[in-house]
Amino acid sequence: MAVTADYQVQFPENDDIYSILAAEGIEFLLSHSGEVPLEYIHGKTICLFFSANWCRPCKDFTPELVKLYESLQKRGEELEIIFVSFDHDMTSFYEHFWSSMPWLAVPFSLTLRNKLTDKYRVARIPSLVPLYPDEISVAEDVIGLIEDYGPEAFPFTKKRKEELKAIDDAKRVGGQLEKLLTHESRNYIVSRNGSKVLVSDLVGKTIGLYFGAHWCPPFRSFTSQLIDVYNELTSSSTKGSFEVILVSTDRDSREFNINMTNMPWLAIPYEDIRTRKDLCRIFNIKLIPALVIIGPEGKTVSTNARDTVSMYGSRSYPFTESRIAELEACLKKEGDSLPRKVKDKKHEHELKLDMAKGYVCDFCKKQGKFWAFSCDACDYDLHPTCVEEQEVSLV
Repeated sequence: MAVTADYQVQFPENDDIYSILAAEGIEFLLSHSGEVPLEYIHGKTICLFFSANWCRPCKDFTPELVKLYESLQKRGEELEIIFVSFDHDMTSFYEHFWSSMPWLAVPFSLTLRNKLTDKYRVARIPSLVPLYPDEISVAEDVIGLIEDYGPEAFPFTKKRKEELKAIDDAKRVGGQLEKLLTHESRNYIVSRNGSKVLVSDLVGKTIGLYFGAHWCPPFRSFTSQLIDVYNELTSSSTKGSFEVILVSTDRDSREFNINMTNMPWLAIPYEDIRTRKDLCRIFNIKLIPALVIIGPEGKTVSTNARDTVSMYGSRSYPFTESRIAELEACLKKEGDSLPRKVKDKKHEHELKLDMAKGYVCDFCKKQGKFWAFSCDACDYDLHPTCVEEQEVSLV
């Protein structure tokens, strides 16, 4: 079922579900242990789960929903999920239901499915539809809300979504590193040799949260640059005041372990999937690699430090806006002191002053960045210090 249009689900009174079931002559729901009378779900929060065995997104999402369901059951929440099948036949329905779902199901019926789909305006699967009275506003995209927050998404209302976003915003704005990086069952991060480092020991340091995965070529390329910066900062006068923490988006623990063997810094444990996902969501990480800087006071200093480090290297420390403004002012001052054009003895064409993130000087063969004298006619670049002028034209 491929539907791309956005849609708005209407959430009528719970009585509607009973009316639809009664109209189809259904008096029982299905469970793994047999038939369950409809009275069983009275007084509970009911969610209709529209899914199919042939649907890959459904197969991917169902295990997450199982974890949520089991967690909420342990918490004593009065929640019941009812599976509404989009499977092609009864055999596929029972295979899907019995193999992966611990909750209830309506009997397999194309007519019933169509009525429920029309009633609750389901336009794609998987879809989870909580049944609340009209005065309770349900969050848009309940599936996405669960993928982001797990059991904390319950009861899936708009109010709950706003509360969760406020919590994220508070963590992003910062002030409490331990709240950002730990939870009730873990108060540490790990080094590459597996030793545990208490997050409380990092309070007061400048922290770089480094998001990425070994399979990503740009990540591997930037990692080598970040290692140089890290080594410079941890062996200089800033020693002890800067730390990097990997937030892995690797596909498996093997890739994570390969990553860690090449890195001198710390990491969120790979098995702590929830924290890694939370950090990606809190800082809106859409592309990797990404580098987020948390200042000594625990507040977010920069969410785009990758570009800063690529441009200025270790000179960008402590990565604050004022430091970047200072570096840009120095760079501008340096550029203002250079001629706009030169005629160099070693090259036949006129060279113009240019700004480049990186280049190789054609005379000394060394890497350069920022200011260069470049030829418009051919691929030729010189460090300003390598220019042997015949004449200078100031503009």
